[in-house]
Amino acid sequence: MSMLRGSLLSVDFLGLRALDNVSIEIRKGEILGLIGPNGSGKTTLVNVLCGQIVPSSGQMFCNESEITFLPPHRIAKKGIARSFQIVRVFSHLTVRENIEVAGIAHGVSRNTARLMANNLLAELGLNSISEDLAGVLSYGDKRRVEIARALASSPEFLLLDEPAAGMNEQETDSLLAYLRELPEKRNLGLLVIDHDMPLIMQLCQRLHVLASGKTIAEGDTASVSNAPQVIEAYLGSSYEKHKDLIDA
Repeated sequence: MSMLRGSLLSVDFLGLRALDNVSIEIRKGEILGLIGPNGSGKTTLVNVLCGQIVPSSGQMFCNESEITFLPPHRIAKKGIARSFQIVRVFSHLTVRENIEVAGIAHGVSRNTARLMANNLLAELGLNSISEDLAGVLSYGDKRRVEIARALASSPEFLLLDEPAAGMNEQETDSLLAYLRELPEKRNLGLLVIDHDMPLIMQLCQRLHVLASGKTIAEGDTASVSNAPQVIEAYLGSSYEKHKDLIDA
């Protein structure tokens, strides 16, 4: 099975252990939710998987090819793309140019990059703002541009850090519908970090839960969401509120 895999990953920052022997698998064709309280190590784990942080120990593999010590640009070439917790766009470029640049950086021709951008603009509902400078967009629109730009590299694995942040309810619902179809439509594995629990519960087939840098649960969404240690560490009082989504 094609997958992005981390084995016993640990990260130490000046004596503080941010990740502690975390093993994770993202399988092609699935949506995996990565959840946990603030400071649990979610973004650190994504940074490790994408090469922004070198693990203190452990190994990473993409389709059985080891990528542990590869720099970010070479990991991206292996088919791994991401969005960031704090949105990052090329503010001085238009929406269309943001997407085209990503395709060109991945090695496609300008004509191909333009065609890819046209498709992604349509898919993500960005046609009406395609010639606007990315720096003047709303936060929610910047999020969609960032996702489109990540997809322009034709990834096998896409890691999204709080993709619905800054979006209103209608925008979130539209994004959820788009992401739900993405693994099958583009033949990729999708990891989603988000604090919007209804979105996570409706979107993900499996959950991986971190607390204090350690894995405390992983498995199918329903069973993990009902695990006492997960309720205590993360869901807390929101559990009853979202229980209808868990049991649906």
